[in-house]
Amino acid sequence: MTLILREADVQEVIEMDDVIAAVTAAMKELGEGVAKNEPRRRVFAPGGLLNVMFASYPGGRCTGLKAYTHADGHVRFLVLLFGLDGALEAMIESDFMGSYRTGAATAVAVKALAPQGPKTVALIGAGWQAGTQALALSRVLEIKELRVYSRDGDRRTAFARDQEDQLGVSTVASGSAELAVRGADVVVTVTTSPNPVIEDAWVEPHAVVVAAGSNWRNKAELPAELVARAQTVVVDQLATAQLESGDLIAAQEAGKFEWSRAVELGAIIAGKWKRPPGTGITLFESHGLALWDLAVGTVVLAAARARDLGEEIRLF
Repeated sequence: MTLILREADVQEVIEMDDVIAAVTAAMKELGEGVAKNEPRRRVFAPGGLLNVMFASYPGGRCTGLKAYTHADGHVRFLVLLFGLDGALEAMIESDFMGSYRTGAATAVAVKALAPQGPKTVALIGAGWQAGTQALALSRVLEIKELRVYSRDGDRRTAFARDQEDQLGVSTVASGSAELAVRGADVVVTVTTSPNPVIEDAWVEPHAVVVAAGSNWRNKAELPAELVARAQTVVVDQLATAQLESGDLIAAQEAGKFEWSRAVELGAIIAGKWKRPPGTGITLFESHGLALWDLAVGTVVLAAARARDLGEEIRLF
């Protein structure tokens, strides 16, 4: 039997701590060469776009894929989980789940890359994905102050108020991106901008910077100068970054970055990376892996089954 989980089912059972743990475990397997992940593929069709990404996650005893479409102003996400015996175990609506796994990946990276201690966090963007970025970071960091900036003043004010209420951390709606970034220990960009949203000169020399908004080769949230200045450049997967990291592709084309500098997050989680000496900027380019979707899907599926949620159907 196949279990169908809709957005309401996912929202009822998903927990950020569980999602962070699942993404951590999956990335460790990827770094060890046990799990496998294939980069996103896109097909442009009249009036729409189909995206497909897939992976194998032995630790979760599954393989599977995420497929999603852009058409008629809507995005529709679906994760399919297959057991290792090939049976289709679940079909999961995954817009909400996808936001959680992206936030969790940022938390996994920042926990591994940022020194311990209270942190000032700058969040550039106040949309759908920004809330789960803040939530995930609050689970792995002691946040001294959260600063948020978006171009819409009303939105950033409302977002800051909501985050302070929900997370219990001091939150400021910054009047500019520069005011948010200067002095911040962790900087996260999660926007849809095709052009850089921060400047190199604003970023502190010890900061961890996470670019989580773009997975298109012709879009860049960060300037090439910042990529060049980074002491360490981390990617979720090299093959994925080489296809769709607009930040790194633009820097490489400008002669300010070489792919040999990139280290995969999985290698770091698996203990195969040694932090370089001295102080320097650490950059994490997050584009999204199907492996994350499978990892989170397994914990959501288990929780839904424990609470008898979803609809069972017979397929194959």
